[in-house]
Amino acid sequence: MRFSKTLTNWYSVNKRELPWRQTIDPYTIWLSEIILQQTQVKQGLPYYYSFLDEFPSVHHLAEADEEKVLKLWQGLGYYSRARNLHGTAKYIVNELNAEFPNTYKGLLKLKGVGDYTASAIASICFNEPAAVVDGNVYRVLSRYFGIDTPINSTKGIKEFKALAQELIDKEMPGEHNQAIMEFGAIQCKPKNPDCNICPFNDSCIAFSEHRITELPVKLKKLKVKKRYFNFLVLLSEDFNTVLEQREGKGIWQNLYQFPLIETESEMDIEEFRAKIKDNELLNESRYRLSLYNEKSIIHKLSHQHLYTKFWILNIDEIKTKSIPVNNIKNYPVPILIGNFIDTFRFK
Repeated sequence: MRFSKTLTNWYSVNKRELPWRQTIDPYTIWLSEIILQQTQVKQGLPYYYSFLDEFPSVHHLAEADEEKVLKLWQGLGYYSRARNLHGTAKYIVNELNAEFPNTYKGLLKLKGVGDYTASAIASICFNEPAAVVDGNVYRVLSRYFGIDTPINSTKGIKEFKALAQELIDKEMPGEHNQAIMEFGAIQCKPKNPDCNICPFNDSCIAFSEHRITELPVKLKKLKVKKRYFNFLVLLSEDFNTVLEQREGKGIWQNLYQFPLIETESEMDIEEFRAKIKDNELLNESRYRLSLYNEKSIIHKLSHQHLYTKFWILNIDEIKTKSIPVNNIKNYPVPILIGNFIDTFRFK
């Protein structure tokens, strides 16, 4: 109880004024939590405002086209979040009469909602004592209690969840959860926390044993895979180009991209010219090939790095489905493609 009391006292003085802290509306809280998965507050805040402006209720979100949702999400990454957000909104409206489940177990049944998000919504909106455990919480608990169990191990996940549940203030679970997350975000930071002004510095094991930099412990990640992407940017004399929608369950599902050729390694212009010689997109048309970026753009995802080149093909005529260059910004694209579109001069 002392732990929670100290935490919430600190929170009352030091918390940031964030818009989702002014409400207990489950739609608003759910939206903020999905946006902030894998995303820092500074980056996610403009998206939060944009989504609420465009979709002020779960009804508005459910009725939207997926492309519109993906376009608004563009730049946040992990696009499965946006697809799950949209699908779950439809489910809530069509199957649950637009009413969010009001328990942790009920919320867990929603697509895209895991233990952390269900705990956050249940505690903040419905006052259920369900403890949140995210990266900030792992860090606070591992340091304060001196726990060196890896936080990304099966044992660690269970151990920290049980501890967090034991510590939660059952009278004010929402306040407690927000306090411990905020404490990890701005006080018990990953690097260089100011332990001298920490309210727990008289009882924190990591501080007393000089182990702040050692905790939390995390198992090494899987080896990152390298992939080599070559995008064909076709530009016709009548100012058209080609975008294709990605399908399947891989990265960027349902987003648009320039025609892609994936190779085993990087290619120079002569190697690539030979590679595309019989490509059906070119269809015996006359074209001029050039390379936009001599050095590959490295786009880092969680388990893979994409070494990317954009190949410009000025072509006399595009003999497949094409779009006017002026319309290219209407399509939802990965940030890698979006950055290219913003910097390349289409003419």
